[in-house]
Amino acid sequence: MTEKQWSTLLDVIHGKEIKPLPVGFIIDSPWLPNWYGIKILDYFTNDDLWYKANLHAMNSFPDVLFLPGFWSEFGMCSEPSAFGARCTFPSNEFPHAHRSIYSIDDIQRISKPNAETDGFAPFIINRLLLNQQRIEDVGHKIYFSISRGPLNIASYLMGTTEFLTGMIINPDEIHHLINLITEYLVEWHDFQQDAFPTIDGIIVLDDILGFIGETEFEQFGLPYLKRIYDRNLSVKCLHNDADCHSSIKYLPEIGINLFNMGFDTSLNELKAQTDNKITMLGNIPPRDVLANGSEQDIELKVKEMLQSLDRKSGVIASCGGGMPPDVSTNNINIFANMVAKYS
Repeated sequence: MTEKQWSTLLDVIHGKEIKPLPVGFIIDSPWLPNWYGIKILDYFTNDDLWYKANLHAMNSFPDVLFLPGFWSEFGMCSEPSAFGARCTFPSNEFPHAHRSIYSIDDIQRISKPNAETDGFAPFIINRLLLNQQRIEDVGHKIYFSISRGPLNIASYLMGTTEFLTGMIINPDEIHHLINLITEYLVEWHDFQQDAFPTIDGIIVLDDILGFIGETEFEQFGLPYLKRIYDRNLSVKCLHNDADCHSSIKYLPEIGINLFNMGFDTSLNELKAQTDNKITMLGNIPPRDVLANGSEQDIELKVKEMLQSLDRKSGVIASCGGGMPPDVSTNNINIFANMVAKYS
């Protein structure tokens, strides 16, 4: 992200109405490698291809805010790997982190990983260090620390069904696990900030928030997210493209000021439930419209989204969730053009 793009992002978050509305997307390994024409495994294992794929996206769409920008990651294996999860990397499919907790008693045997040395963390940081000068030479900076959220990581370590069931029948052990993961994540974000002083934002991705009710969120989500977001940063972003009704009204209390949601709830409703305190990054259907839709489909959904807005401040036009696989260059350009036309 360039300084100009970062300034635009801050303007939107601070309530300034920008015409036309800015366009932004969360982009990472599910979309970038194949869009660039390389295999996913090549993207993960070759620093030069990783850099060139990200740079090509920035140069192809210079007016689009790509978050976080030059994201160093290993898919869903990034954080579970630090807790000992076995990770599988097919040549051109998404990587997968396997369960490492098979009984509730296993939780007590887990220790907090070292945020600097365990799992893929050192590879993530070193990739950025090796490419930092190249990134800055083309006018971009590393503005975000990034991680999956504590519930998301716990669901990979235990299995989603087992984790959600454990909340009900073994709440003490689940709290112990989430607390341990949270302590690690606080240190992991601290490490990222220490490594790159340009960081002034945080992105946490946790779809499991959408699988629990409000009572469970208050117990197992709210206090831990508060600890992770308790840092002096200008941008505090949450991605949850599952159902957000149990958690949405708590986002301002957590300190979040930028939210990337799914596409089943209108932006007006989300803004009302957060007292218009949070910038919304969304939310046309990502797969069925942005990836697979025709020009007419994209125009219709963008027109509906923008013309229905009660207020256009505090909105960055995007899809509901991160950039999905198979979105073409043409469809991104159509989306941006339609946003300019109707805003």
